[in-house]
Amino acid sequence: MLASQVRFRGRDYGDPGRRIDLRALARRPSLVLFAALGTVELLRLIVDPRPVDLVVIALVALLGLAAVREREEVAGLEGTRRTEAESFARILRGLARSVSPDAIVAAIVEELGSGTGADHVAVVRRRPDAHQLEAILSPTRPGAPTSRTTLPLAELEDPAIDDALSALAVAAARGRRLTAVPIEPDPDGDPQLVPLGIAADRLGARSGLATDAALGPAGREAGDDLRSAAAHPGVFDAGHQAAFDAGRRTTAVAALPLRVRRSTATQATPIREGAEQRIANRIAARLRDVYGLSNLVAAPLRVDGKVEGAIVLSRRTGGPWPSSAHRILAAAAVEASAALARVYSLREAEARATTDALTGLPNRRYFDEYLGLLARRRRAEDRVGVLMIDIDRFKKLNDTFGHAVGDHVLRDVAQAIARAVREDDVPARFGGEEFAVLLKNPSPEIALEVGERVRRAVGSLDLRKLGVPGVSVSVGVAVAQSPEVALDIVIDEADRALYRAKRAGRDRVVAA
Repeated sequence: MLASQVRFRGRDYGDPGRRIDLRALARRPSLVLFAALGTVELLRLIVDPRPVDLVVIALVALLGLAAVREREEVAGLEGTRRTEAESFARILRGLARSVSPDAIVAAIVEELGSGTGADHVAVVRRRPDAHQLEAILSPTRPGAPTSRTTLPLAELEDPAIDDALSALAVAAARGRRLTAVPIEPDPDGDPQLVPLGIAADRLGARSGLATDAALGPAGREAGDDLRSAAAHPGVFDAGHQAAFDAGRRTTAVAALPLRVRRSTATQATPIREGAEQRIANRIAARLRDVYGLSNLVAAPLRVDGKVEGAIVLSRRTGGPWPSSAHRILAAAAVEASAALARVYSLREAEARATTDALTGLPNRRYFDEYLGLLARRRRAEDRVGVLMIDIDRFKKLNDTFGHAVGDHVLRDVAQAIARAVREDDVPARFGGEEFAVLLKNPSPEIALEVGERVRRAVGSLDLRKLGVPGVSVSVGVAVAQSPEVALDIVIDEADRALYRAKRAGRDRVVAA
């Protein structure tokens, strides 16, 4: 029996604990042929020794050894690929059973660790309900706790374009005049597509970098230029320090030694070859800084054609990662992306079913389901309050200004209510021009205060752009002091208080 591990071109193949089965070797035709030739030459050497027989025996032995080595390398590669396939199959089975983003993360962590030899597996993803990235770092060591942190959403921007826009903003802050111009085709120029084109509309989100940092009149003027340039449907020509037209007006100023795509303004788009991997690598670098990780490799997570995060592997040992680890990671990232897209689609469908399309607030269905959940989980010390809110004389407003204006007013009122209530309160559109707010653990005084904040917030809306002088709301307030009081009774009490507010002259808050 012989050890089966083979080292070839600096890599180890096979399992050092596995042994070669000599009977299996004997069943291989090529090895049987080499053995027969070797036996014949050995007999000839014994019967009639000649120098040429020694050479033939040596060649047969070398060729036989090479055949054995080649077969073992193939077997080792087959074993490696088989292990990859088994790891990937287990990842797929785990993902198929996953019904939440957290379950998807759990499904891939263990198999990625065992299949790639990673010490840590980090999954960074954009949460659909948040304006940030969530990073979950999971050690592959059994029993070790996971760690969570958040990263800025800007990590999902292409670093190449991000650097270019930042440099342009810095140039503006230093007082350089920047003006966007369309880049027309140049028949005498180089027709080759160039490394980067920066669309002017991409500067809209970056203009604050210039104006906030601007110092003095020159900086403010440059910031204004940058703002106006952000709306221009052109491209910044980053290939020249300055270009002037016949009137000596600046038509293009460069902040970076880059060139742009030679095309019309409508065709000018950023060239983002390799952007997905650059984003994944930047996320990995941020995790390295946060957690002190080493020897990282990353693959992007894509949802609906956009990078929404990354899977990052880390290990303490140095040296390059084996190609099998890269293949398993890439395949896991593709399948995890598909699983996340599936889960997010289901959640979006559920959200659409429970969200009022006009105002963006939760709808009556969500409000009723939330009340049912709250009723089942109420504790003895829990208080629940309800505001019932109705826009005063809304039918007359609709008849006077039209339904389009009425819809706009409904949206503005909904936003005012959402801003006025506390963070844990739940506002909803109850139906028509009526809204409801579920108050968590309020005293009667706090409930009245929140109702008054809502009334003032709606009354201060500036609707003159719609031709509407203003609107007001009437608010009914009710609070259940103990869990023995059913929530539907609290809603009825708030509703009766609302109608008392209407009869008392509107634009007021009345407690049950």
